[in-house]
Amino acid sequence: MTGEIGQLALCLALALALVQAVSGLIGVRTAGAAAIASSAAMGHFVFVALAFGALVFAFVTSDFSVADVANNSHTLKPLIYKITGVWGNHEGSMLLWVLVLAVYSAAIALFRRGGAQLASAALGVQGLLAAAFILFILFTSNPFLRLDPPPFEGAGLNPLLQDPGLAFHPPMLYTGYVGLSATFAYAAAALITGDVERGWARAARPFMLIAWIALTIGIAGGSWWAYYDLGWGGFWFWDPVENASLMPWLTATALLHSALATERTGAFRTWTLLLSIMGFSLSLIGMFLVRSGVITSVHAFASDPKRGEFILLILSAAIGGALALFAWRAPKLEGGTAFAPVSRETTLLINNVLLVTALAVVFIGTVYPIILAALGTKLSVGGPYFQIFFAPLFIALMVILPFGPRLSWRRGDFRAALHALLPALGAAAVAAILVLAIAVPRTLVGAGAFAVAAWVISASVVDIAGRARLGTIPIAAFAAALAHAGLGITLMGVAGTTLWRSEALEVLGPGETMRIAGYDLRLVGVSGLNGPNYQAAHATVEVRSGGTFLGLLAPERRMFPAEGQETVQTAIRSTGFSDLYLALGDDRGGGRWTLRAYVNPLAPFIWLGAGIMALGWLASLWGRLRFLFGSETAATVAAE
Repeated sequence: MTGEIGQLALCLALALALVQAVSGLIGVRTAGAAAIASSAAMGHFVFVALAFGALVFAFVTSDFSVADVANNSHTLKPLIYKITGVWGNHEGSMLLWVLVLAVYSAAIALFRRGGAQLASAALGVQGLLAAAFILFILFTSNPFLRLDPPPFEGAGLNPLLQDPGLAFHPPMLYTGYVGLSATFAYAAAALITGDVERGWARAARPFMLIAWIALTIGIAGGSWWAYYDLGWGGFWFWDPVENASLMPWLTATALLHSALATERTGAFRTWTLLLSIMGFSLSLIGMFLVRSGVITSVHAFASDPKRGEFILLILSAAIGGALALFAWRAPKLEGGTAFAPVSRETTLLINNVLLVTALAVVFIGTVYPIILAALGTKLSVGGPYFQIFFAPLFIALMVILPFGPRLSWRRGDFRAALHALLPALGAAAVAAILVLAIAVPRTLVGAGAFAVAAWVISASVVDIAGRARLGTIPIAAFAAALAHAGLGITLMGVAGTTLWRSEALEVLGPGETMRIAGYDLRLVGVSGLNGPNYQAAHATVEVRSGGTFLGLLAPERRMFPAEGQETVQTAIRSTGFSDLYLALGDDRGGGRWTLRAYVNPLAPFIWLGAGIMALGWLASLWGRLRFLFGSETAATVAAE
């Protein structure tokens, strides 16, 4: 009965989503309809949660009469991977998408930020989106289809996805992707109601923060998973699906800064509306890339053109409808409050221009080869393209970042800001000199990257120290300083790993040694090992440096019989400032194996910086939630 319960719950959720959509839009003018929309949103959430719970139960109990379970699970899989396997496939992941969408709808209904009319219209838009995606699931991606007769055993799950990273990476990304739907809904609601002043941006800002934090953690987690699980020693490949997550993140970053100005002074009203529409639109474009079959990737879920056509229809309706609303209201939209050329608004404007230009670079590099492939021409766009066009834009963005917090709204004092930042400028110069003096090989690019990173980190310290001397550090200022400093730390990690990475590849037998970047690696031996649902070749490698024994590392190659696939299990020794990274290669016979080794300087800084960035915006979100629940003042929250 599990499948039938899930199917019925999904159908009831569809009916309530339609009620939510209609009553929410009518509720703009009728208070009674607005109340119905809120109740429908809560009921819609309950039934989607019931459907998702039914699918989880089917996976946990290995109910192979459900086709989705039979195609993506196996009785020998550990329990954690049975659960994460729910969203490790197209059908289950779409149900997770709808569940997250229902959570955001329930949040809008509970808190009704922005007033009754605005919240009601936002619920109506959310209801339309939910109905479209549930219809997509029921007609093209039903996770509750039955098999008769059911197989004795399931086909298993892609071994690359049988990893703890899968437990949080997709849910985090979906929290971010779908979180932008709430911002999209509030922007559309503002256009529907004509309330395009500051109120809608203030109402939507907590959802912007949640989406940005989740995207940051999700992208960083995916990067870490690719680093340790794929055995290639890198953290970002500019894969089209990686780019599909980066584009909404860039837009959300621009949106957070633009909405801050809109909320604070009324500037950039029109631009903030457009960014809200663009953010969720790029999430839908990313969904299309992953699920339409237009690309082949380890991240891609589906290759059914019918699904791609349905998603394209949803995408066209959502983007087209929002832009039509915008065009309808455009003659009445005002540009917002004027500001001087030297002001915090100007730095935010430059910030947005650089971010959107970087977004355009990623979009062209991702979509252009796909379009050419459809026309019969193959073109590969890889790292060099993005290093030439994307990297300078992001460096320029980081150069301008420290000035924002030092300038006042509407009119600032550039000389005073520059004087306050002189210690940060000195730190940047020292960092460049140290890199040129110590790092081998010497590179001006590396010196420049570390100078910029030190500039941003030191400026954050200067800002917090200056506010501390005045006796108070607003949560918003502390959050911005953390986020900017985290970006600087990540830049250090990216520069160190990219510019000074060492690599070695050798074939070793038992007792033989290879050298890399001051490490001596001796292969002790390779033995067989049986896991719960795999067999592994388990290597033991002794690590020494300067004759001193540092420990043992144990990279593996795992074979999953049920899936008929092999994976690499890397071994990493991290000092916090550098990673020694080992991957076991092919069996060359006679006890000899290929061993690939990397030394990645400052690699841990990549994920440390991302965590600090997320922590910064989490502090900002916490401040707003305290205000929402009455334990913080509006003045404190708005002191940005």
